[in-house]
Order: sequence, then C-alpha cells, then structure tokens
Amino acid sequence: MDVMVCMGSQSDAERVAPCLTVLASLGISYAVTVTSAHRTPERTQKIVSDAERQGCKVFICAAGMAAHLAGAVCARTIKPVIGIPLSQAALGGMDALFSTVQMPSGYPVATVALDSAGARNAAWLAASILALEDEALGERIRSAREDGRQSVVKAACEIEARFAQ
Repeated sequence: MDVMVCMGSQSDAERVAPCLTVLASLGISYAVTVTSAHRTPERTQKIVSDAERQGCKVFICAAGMAAHLAGAVCARTIKPVIGIPLSQAALGGMDALFSTVQMPSGYPVATVALDSAGARNAAWLAASILALEDEALGERIRSAREDGRQSVVKAACEIEARFAQ
C-alpha cells in the first residue's frame, strides 16, 4: 500500500471518492478507512503504525469542522500528510480549511482545496510525491496531463468553430 486515506466520518465518503478514483486510475495502491482525531485517537495511532509497517509512503486525511485528523496523523509520522478540508458546518468549510492549514512548525500538512476538488488534487499531489521514486508513475502523470491538454485544445477548436464570424 502506497497511500493511506483516512476520513473523519463515513458521511465524508462521497466527497473523498474522487481521490480514490484518481489513485486507482494512476495504478497507485491505497487503503481507506474512517478514524477520528478526537473520538478514536488510539485507533488513529494504530492506523498510522500499521500503515507504515505495510509500506505506506503518503497519508491523505479528510475531515470537516475542527478537522484535526490530518494534524493528528502528522503528529504520529514523518511521512507526507495531505489534508482535505471538508465543508460541513455553518462556516462553509473555512473552519476545516484553517484547522488543516495552520499547523505548528515542524508538523506540515499539505492542504488542498475543499471537498471533491481537493480530493482529486490530494491524489494528484500524492502521485507527484510517489513519482519522485517511480518513473513509470511519472510517465502516467505526464500522459494524464497531456490528455487534459488535448481536451482543452479540442474544446477551444470546437468553440472557435461554433462562434466564428
């Protein structure tokens, strides 16, 4: 397993799913679970320890509201941790964003955008980290980016043709 994906609640699964889709599309092995920084701190510790024993190289953590999960995982590992803040509360996700991004010196959490957009980019960031030691993965990332570039060029041609005067 290269990536351990943790979410703070089962209700987060739909917004985290795009992360898993990207990881799978790039051929990255992962495991996914639910754990809470506050309700199950011992479980969180065990998940981190077990994942490291299984070869985990990157942790991705998604949580809303207080969103301390990524920080709690970061406190228990020196592996890269990527935080996905989720919008759940009256503050529209700003509480989760600030909780995830504001870490003390020496305990960095790479923080991506809110919700599904952030989930996708968390997977891409994990892939980039893993590609430092995996050239084949780097080529898959380059290929996916080229596919994206080609789709923009195709869309531009279609729009230009449609609205040509």
